[in-house]
Amino acid sequence: MNRLTAAMNAHDLDAFVDCFAPGYRSEQPAHPSRAFDGRRQVRENWRSVFAGVPDFRAELVVSCDIGAVEIGEWRWSGTHVDGSPFSMCGVWVLGIEDGRVAWGRMYMEPVNRYDVDVDVDQMVRETYRPPQ
Repeated sequence: MNRLTAAMNAHDLDAFVDCFAPGYRSEQPAHPSRAFDGRRQVRENWRSVFAGVPDFRAELVVSCDIGAVEIGEWRWSGTHVDGSPFSMCGVWVLGIEDGRVAWGRMYMEPVNRYDVDVDVDQMVRETYRPPQ
């Protein structure tokens, strides 16, 4: 996690990609169609991150190492090239093999900065639909 954070904050694409195993497997369980395999896609994704958010900053809020699995809570921030704010937060669960990330499950989401968020009562009603 610390190597990833350092590479992200340095915008060092090569160092970032080097953190991943060649056969890296990525999943985003809340968005199954975003799954992919391989470092080539890692490179393409993060090339876009650094180009689209030139002042990208990563904060590793807390992390836990459980042997071959590392879990980190992240806050990512910056400014898009069009001047609009960028902010994401969430968790990344990583499987480590031979010192590199072999697989990952990403739970990162954009932070909603607008008044379209619903309060917890409305979210519970809409998500779980309890009988009235």
